Amino acid sequence: MATAIYVPRINNNDDEVKVLAFDVAIGSKVENGQIVGQVETDKAVLDVTAAAAGFVLGFVANPDEVVKVGSVMLWLGENVDEAIPEPQETSLLRSTAKNSEITAKARLLLAQNGLQAELVTPIDGRITVEAVERYLAAQGGAKAEATKATESRATDVLPDVAGNQVSLSREEKGMAATVTWHRDFAVAGYIEIEYELGPWVEYAKQFQDKNGLLMPPLLPLMAWRLIQIAQEKTHLNATIVGNKRYEYSPVNLGFTIQAGEALYLAVVRNAQTQDELGFVNALGDVLRRAAGHNLKESEASGATIGFSSMERWKVTRHIPILSPHTSLMIAHAAGQGGKGVLGASYDHRVLNGGQVVAMLKKLAVPNKN
Repeated sequence: MATAIYVPRINNNDDEVKVLAFDVAIGSKVENGQIVGQVETDKAVLDVTAAAAGFVLGFVANPDEVVKVGSVMLWLGENVDEAIPEPQETSLLRSTAKNSEITAKARLLLAQNGLQAELVTPIDGRITVEAVERYLAAQGGAKAEATKATESRATDVLPDVAGNQVSLSREEKGMAATVTWHRDFAVAGYIEIEYELGPWVEYAKQFQDKNGLLMPPLLPLMAWRLIQIAQEKTHLNATIVGNKRYEYSPVNLGFTIQAGEALYLAVVRNAQTQDELGFVNALGDVLRRAAGHNLKESEASGATIGFSSMERWKVTRHIPILSPHTSLMIAHAAGQGGKGVLGASYDHRVLNGGQVVAMLKKLAVPNKN
């Protein structure tokens, strides 16, 4: 039976992506997990991988074409002569393919919420608990979002001043969607403190010498400290869905990186499962690939908590935007006179000021245990 490779969803704000290229040709043999092409989202260029082995039967999408998330990108078959399914067969085959790729825990979560598998977009070719959770989180504000969009269109008129309308780039659309979520759904607050920079600088230098690193990894180590704190205080690693706090099981650390004109939130998933050195290396790897515009789908989505720094530009204060479905984004900035600055944008529906201050005071001190 033919197997469809679908256009992946990178984040909850993207309903379309641009197909950049295919790395395979019709008739070629493809292995499970092999890269078959690339798509471009508002935030990154990502590889699309095969969820099964087979022979390429044909392409549905074309390079440079903007296509719907979840649509068929190409077909694989058990042999090169297999026919490409007719369009009316696609929905049935898609359901069958997805069912074979659903994890046991995801099946349970689907059943508990009365969901059909075809509603959920896979992550890296598999329907996991996280994929289901991402769908549920997106649905929590869907109705309100639609209402707000209608109200916005009703009042969004051209200014009474001469000018030209310029279409937003895909990257600009993605940023606008993130900012709109921050405005419409999160009740955003901001708190900052000064801290003694010396202990962190000393700790980063000791870590560098101990592990033979080229540079002191001060920011990755601070991000690792944040992960530890989020494990202790699970409400930090959460969002609001409906009228309940939704506490994430994994800590997926999103770290901002500017690559040319692009701003990425590169994600290290399940960061809590790694030791300190493992996380530092994993973050360095994902940031290098973000700088080269070469992130995988799972590395450009699914952040549950965030870390941003503008210290390299000598910025002494910045208030970052919360990413969709997160309640905390750390703001690291430059200080003076041996002092550093730590701030946090937070969703006041989830966290209060006292909780955020306590978290920042912990983050200001390295954990040397």
